[in-house]
Amino acid sequence: MAFGVFIHRQDSIYDDSPAERYQFPRQYLGRVQACVGDWIIYYEPRKVAETRGYFALAKVQQVIPDRAAPDMLVAVIEPGSYLDFANPVPFTGAQGVIERGVLNDEGRISGRAQAAVRPLSPADFDRITSFGLHDRVPMLPRLDEQAASAGFAEEQAPFIYEQPRDRATFLTSRIVRDRVVRQVILRAYDERCAITGLKLINGGGRAEVDAAHIRPVEADGPDIVNNGIALSGTAHWMFDRGLVSLSDDLDIIISRQANDPDQIRGFISKTGRALPPLRAHDRPHPHFLRWHRDNCFKQ
Repeated sequence: MAFGVFIHRQDSIYDDSPAERYQFPRQYLGRVQACVGDWIIYYEPRKVAETRGYFALAKVQQVIPDRAAPDMLVAVIEPGSYLDFANPVPFTGAQGVIERGVLNDEGRISGRAQAAVRPLSPADFDRITSFGLHDRVPMLPRLDEQAASAGFAEEQAPFIYEQPRDRATFLTSRIVRDRVVRQVILRAYDERCAITGLKLINGGGRAEVDAAHIRPVEADGPDIVNNGIALSGTAHWMFDRGLVSLSDDLDIIISRQANDPDQIRGFISKTGRALPPLRAHDRPHPHFLRWHRDNCFKQ
């Protein structure tokens, strides 16, 4: 088993679903097989507009042939292992290249940095996940050009896991994951409730909004931003109890079993549509919205 980096673009030509599967050509089979049973980090190349850099981690469960594409293979992601980074990590910071394994003996970036799948040392894995998941690290710049000037503060040096089991415990902790998911989803929605459109901040400067899974973790819902939505307490309660749901186009649907639908209409956004996230790729996936309508929504 070994750590790895899997390159994934938002506009990928491959049949990828980062929380579920990663499609790759046979030339990378050996490198992907080495990652089976261990963690990988997803990376978006610097040439992609508004790149996320290192943006998520996941655990590879197995490698299987892709029956729909005979020349391709699929790395199956272990259910429940995927996690978006609270702080997307740029390729380069004030301390230099974050992934030291792509440097040659002269300290320059080598051709390894271009590989779609590449091995990752434990030290590099710990460094990247530390910056990506630590709640004291502010949101990092998305563009690599900004990263060179902003960088990482001195006091934000990454922590090191003393033993592999410490790493496994941390990365699978429900407490850690819930905290990270909240950061990811609230940032995606600018701390606004998607149902009401309101942005309420309490006296302590904390947003009065929850990060809700569309398909719950208990029902195998992944910790991915496309399976999340920012909701105020009341909206969250109604969503979980199936009094409201969303169409694939984010129209707000009110249950016919609601005892006072007129009051609900007065509570939700006047547009009748849920507030979309700031970035199109963070939008709720129709797959999860359909699950909510089929399994939670009271018709």
